[in-house]
Amino acid sequence: MSTLNPNQLDAEALYATLLADVKAGLAGVADVAIVGIHSGGAWIAERLAADLGLSARCGVLDVSFYRDDYAKKGLPADVKPTNIGFEVAAANLLLVDDVLYTGRTTRAAINELFDYGRPARIMLAALVDRGERQLPVAADFVAAHVQVPPGQALVLKRADDGKFTLTIE
Repeated sequence: MSTLNPNQLDAEALYATLLADVKAGLAGVADVAIVGIHSGGAWIAERLAADLGLSARCGVLDVSFYRDDYAKKGLPADVKPTNIGFEVAAANLLLVDDVLYTGRTTRAAINELFDYGRPARIMLAALVDRGERQLPVAADFVAAHVQVPPGQALVLKRADDGKFTLTIE
């Protein structure tokens, strides 16, 4: 597994890699639905769903109320609604996030998903894995592994035309 320089990431090329991996990985899997984590994961999930013909089975969730640091940080000002318009119980779910880091957001997302039913399986896709896990979480599909300097974040942005870019902030 090679690690890329975070200053040289082409988000569109990474998306193409992720799409190809997900398409191959989901071949033959029944009852697939895609759920993206607000906001970057939701953008990627929506695009994956469109490219895979799964737009009718695409949902988004905001894990703000499920985070383990909710009591400490409080509620963010930009809470988005969770929208899952399909049956979660017994479905094969592809959970999508933009950047996989500590694993805490993934844990919160899985907790929220179980409020909607018990899926047959949850697979995880991330555009970028920056490591430094605090929980035992691993992506089934990931386009790149990067190391980001301490105190900095890798941020996915979406332009008006839907194109993705990654920046370090």
